[in-house]
Amino acid sequence: MTVTDHRSTGPTDVDGGRGDGAWAVLLPAGRYDAERLVHHDTLELTLPAGAPAPPPGDPVAVLADEPPRLVALGRVARLDGETLLVTYTRRSFDTPVPVGSVAVTGPVSALDPGTYRQLVDRLGPPPLRRTWLVSLDLPIEAESQAEAVRLFWSYVRELGPAELPAFVSPSGDELAMQAFVLGVEANQDPEEDD
Repeated sequence: MTVTDHRSTGPTDVDGGRGDGAWAVLLPAGRYDAERLVHHDTLELTLPAGAPAPPPGDPVAVLADEPPRLVALGRVARLDGETLLVTYTRRSFDTPVPVGSVAVTGPVSALDPGTYRQLVDRLGPPPLRRTWLVSLDLPIEAESQAEAVRLFWSYVRELGPAELPAFVSPSGDELAMQAFVLGVEANQDPEEDD
């Protein structure tokens, strides 16, 4: 079993870091899907010249635009020149939360700590973690088992989550298996497409 607890969530406290505030970070166009499809421990962004410089340790609300919604929480890990690194502490990419009238003035905006707390409250407590069985089966013609494995990883890298269905079921309930493509449930029964 692969355990990812150490990678997926962390403390979601709302205490300030070394600075006095909290921050909203707006994901660049197209980045939401990339963050939703593949698990990342951190978010690295290049900031434009003159953008605010959040200090390490400060809490961050990660937002997706159009419509504005909260997709993750994090903490500023470091700021090197124009590169901001945020460590995720909580993700909600599959169930984003509307943020209402939170003012975002650029890729990084200062947030009142009270507004940040309201966003955390809207997110609610983290859901219970459970064990899932995830599989990807590909029929591969090869001369040996080792070659089949190499071809498998080549196909996975080349086709990725946009074209390869991953099959997911709760551990102990394999009959509830569902196919997912691009992070959403996808029908894989050709007879039902007619």
